[in-house]
Amino acid sequence: MTDDEDVKAVLLCQKGDSDAFEILVERHQKRMLNVAYRMLGDYDEACDVVQEAFLAAYRAIRSFKREAAFSTWLYAIVVNHARNRIKQAESRLSHEARSIDDPVGLQDGSLQRDLPDCGESAVERLEKKEVEARVQACIRTLEADQREVLILRDIQGFSYEEIGGMLKLADGTVKSRLFRARAALKDCLVNVLGDWP
Repeated sequence: MTDDEDVKAVLLCQKGDSDAFEILVERHQKRMLNVAYRMLGDYDEACDVVQEAFLAAYRAIRSFKREAAFSTWLYAIVVNHARNRIKQAESRLSHEARSIDDPVGLQDGSLQRDLPDCGESAVERLEKKEVEARVQACIRTLEADQREVLILRDIQGFSYEEIGGMLKLADGTVKSRLFRARAALKDCLVNVLGDWP
């Protein structure tokens, strides 16, 4: 599906065709989930945020004026919902404490286990998972405004103009936040990974 097909689907949605919105969801849900996950660091929370964002987009689709691409408009909604979820989580954390020694359990009381992947050795999978977890942890340590810009530019590949439009920022502000975010991420990664190749 091209951007032109997005426009056609949006026009149909604006006329009340809910099936056309389902097409937009199928096309964009993976990228939206990626952004939400990178911002939140939790898959279930990211799924909730993306679902809320799509619901909000559906409710507001008639007011979408097509001044930007549908995906740009949708990313802005996802980022805003993720911001709100982060604020809610920070508020909850200040009110409750949980032991880090508690194992992660499933609903049936058993402990969560990952299924093996036959393509890599167990050591390689563990090392890869460890690096990914540390990178994601470093991304989460960034200030929220820096994290958003880094995710949208370096992970999602948006232009400075697109990011500025989504976040309502000047290009220069986007560039300076991105510069600071990259520097902070690099410092964090050097601290947690050492001189990684």
